[in-house]
Amino acid sequence: MFNKIMKRGHRKPSKLEPVEPPLPTSSSNNVTVNHASVLPAVNPTTPSAAVPRNPGVVEVLPLLKDVPVSDKHGLFIRKVHVCCVSFDFSDTMKSAREKEIKRQSLAELVDLVQSGSCKLNDVMQEEMVRMISVNIFRALPPASHENTGSDRADPEEEETFMDPSWPHLQLVYELLLRYVVSSETDGRAAKRYIDHSFLSKLLELFDTEDQREREYVKTILHRIYGRFVAHRPYIRHEINNVLFRFIFETERHNGVSELLEILGSIINGLALPMKEEHKLFLVRALIPLHKPKCVAAYHPQLSYCVTQFVEKDYRLADTVISGLLKYWPLTNCGKEVLFLGEVEEILEVTESAHFRRCMVPLFRQIGRCLNSPHFQVAERALFWWNNEHIVSLIADHRHVILPIIFDSLVKNICGHWNQAINGLSSNVRRMFLEMDYELAETCERQYIEKQAAAFEAEQRRLDAWKRLEEEGR
Repeated sequence: MFNKIMKRGHRKPSKLEPVEPPLPTSSSNNVTVNHASVLPAVNPTTPSAAVPRNPGVVEVLPLLKDVPVSDKHGLFIRKVHVCCVSFDFSDTMKSAREKEIKRQSLAELVDLVQSGSCKLNDVMQEEMVRMISVNIFRALPPASHENTGSDRADPEEEETFMDPSWPHLQLVYELLLRYVVSSETDGRAAKRYIDHSFLSKLLELFDTEDQREREYVKTILHRIYGRFVAHRPYIRHEINNVLFRFIFETERHNGVSELLEILGSIINGLALPMKEEHKLFLVRALIPLHKPKCVAAYHPQLSYCVTQFVEKDYRLADTVISGLLKYWPLTNCGKEVLFLGEVEEILEVTESAHFRRCMVPLFRQIGRCLNSPHFQVAERALFWWNNEHIVSLIADHRHVILPIIFDSLVKNICGHWNQAINGLSSNVRRMFLEMDYELAETCERQYIEKQAAAFEAEQRRLDAWKRLEEEGR
């Protein structure tokens, strides 16, 4: 799943002889453009955030490739200061020239970091990360439901949000990505700037409505997790907090699917035996993620994460299936179809010994699904018998499973409104007859006896009411 993530930005930089950076110097061929509408970007939570030394000024500086190596470091910092200026992107014509200067400066910084032609010292790294923070750590625009006042909009009817500042934001994210993946970046030094505060703010950006931005944040966080080993526990802890707020408080978050993609990669790489921390995450976060109504938006990623846990440790199959039964939807047929598909994937990697623990409550629920008036739910449950591994599990425990679901099969054959369900139920019944004829005959005889007993009970009830009516006269 993460091949694109791992390949992205993996261009190997060329290694040139590093040069000690001089102090920032001024250039005699600078052109200064003043504009009253340009305001410096200031992060109130970071008092030391880098901003241009002359607020409201955007300098046209020489190209980095046109200056001597000894001057690149000072020019780099000056261009970083230029990129700290923020603009109003709601009006494309406002400060158009200054915006273009900033965009070109960002593109140069990306090229320089990507090429590795100029080793970044501590001052350069600190100023660059501050500039990145000033640009990306911002108040996100109001969500669509906040603008419309609707309680819950249909995702298919919503217009895709496109951040007007994306031409600049994309370059800032690209710069951060190149910095994180560059072989020239000293991980120990970078940890001082990409710290816990930075990571917390980066995780907040997963809630943006612009999918392009979420993809960049996902890629960058995944690379940070892979490179900065010391940050891994903190990243997992913060992802847990985001998911907990979503599950138990808001049930609104735009980036749950992207977070689950990262978690899927993390779970895939977990060492065995699995730590108790990871098992608790499965029970406290992943399984409750099946509860929100909007689970369809991120269900493929969630199902992958849960299945990965069972593949890692077969003993977790009972825990997972019991958790899904706890959150099984009662009135949402679309969610029920998703649940049936997910449980099928889990059973495919479940061994017979662990299947035995959960088969009774599971097939009681499957029996109810077989009789669902919604034909897609009944059809999805009946499709389980097309899976060879599940059929083998059922065959091993047929003496327990068939008596649980036999009544549901007969009711479908005799009275379901959908002809396809009638046919599929007949095929499953025939499969049981071929599997164990005597057991199937016993179940059918018991079904007939129960029907007769139910008919007699109904007759006694009607007779009792009839006697009461006659006595009342």
